[in-house]
Amino acid sequence: MVRLLEESRDTAAEPVVTLAEAVGAIRGGMPSVVAAAGARPVGTAVSLVAGDRAWVLRLAIDREWRGHGIGSGLLAALEERLAGRGARRIGALLPAHELGETAFLNSGYASRPDATYFEKLLPATPAEATVLEQLGGIVPQAGLWERIAGMETEKSIIERRLVMPLEHRDVAEHFNLEPPRAVVLFGPPGTGKTTFARAVASRLRWPFVEVFPYQLAADPHGVAGGLRRLFARADHLEQVVLFFDEAEEIASERRDPTSPAHRITNELLKLIPVFRRRDRRLLICATNTVTSMDAAFLRPGRFDYLIPVGPPDAGARRAIWARYIGAERLARVDLDELVAASARFTPADIEYAARTAAQAAFERYLGEEGDADGPGQVTADYLTAIAGTRASLTDEDITSFGRDLRVAARV
Repeated sequence: MVRLLEESRDTAAEPVVTLAEAVGAIRGGMPSVVAAAGARPVGTAVSLVAGDRAWVLRLAIDREWRGHGIGSGLLAALEERLAGRGARRIGALLPAHELGETAFLNSGYASRPDATYFEKLLPATPAEATVLEQLGGIVPQAGLWERIAGMETEKSIIERRLVMPLEHRDVAEHFNLEPPRAVVLFGPPGTGKTTFARAVASRLRWPFVEVFPYQLAADPHGVAGGLRRLFARADHLEQVVLFFDEAEEIASERRDPTSPAHRITNELLKLIPVFRRRDRRLLICATNTVTSMDAAFLRPGRFDYLIPVGPPDAGARRAIWARYIGAERLARVDLDELVAASARFTPADIEYAARTAAQAAFERYLGEEGDADGPGQVTADYLTAIAGTRASLTDEDITSFGRDLRVAARV
């Protein structure tokens, strides 16, 4: 059933009900059914029932067995069980065009285009909400992962190494795969390390706590005391993504045993193994150059992976430009020119240049009392904006990243 639920999704949209929630319903004895061809499961449906109201949580059909009426059969069998539990009203929530639409319609379910689904994720308890507030944490909005344009190589690595084992813990356990507890993202400034960290928390629907060195320094007992207090508070959260940006500031190479930096690094080295003992925790440290961190942090056992987040290549820049230009204007813009002209740009640089071009077109329209259906931004606007944007990446940044990639990457 888990395999079917994992593999049968038809869209990139996140299911309303997660795999973990569906498995929890099965383990809790909620009505569920399986269709089998011989000994092979080819379809499954999972539900939740309370009183006379029931919900079909997930419907999954093996791709080779679609179009054979299995979906309608699963729903009919499930409805029989739900009726036996006293249900009289059955609903389902699906992303648009997801598997199951046809089966539901063929089984007599009515779509509700007049209804709007709202969702908000809260910490599990008021106590957790208090801790999260004290830490300055948030529960990131849904969909951040899907909004990352380009950077497909980095996105694939982070999804396979971090998100999937944490999102599908039962499957990972079946294969004796230990989900990650701590990772380092390294790469030049502006390449999206913080964006990826937030997107991971959004994808997992876990609270996200970003730690700034200046906050730790405000502790009465100094940065080392601030670290102890931070990890002690985070221990009260059932699940959390704890993110340290510019991690080299608190995990620098130890040289002078009498220096404050030495004590801070030692403290963090002691705290990470304690953090790793608990499930549903992920520590992400971001750094511009991984070799600036103390070598003890880079050994297996403290950080599971050292993942490079490098400058966007031509394909990534094309996707990022396309996102910020917008589908309705792409036909009027020569993307090849923009990609070639922005060779040293980070995603943040491209966003800034795209906004500058939009601002120029906006001002021109108002100044010339233009037509609302006029051309808007054109290639020249973007090229002018690129020329006025200082690229974040330097030769030194690229050389340093290449060196880190050769000697430190562990994915």
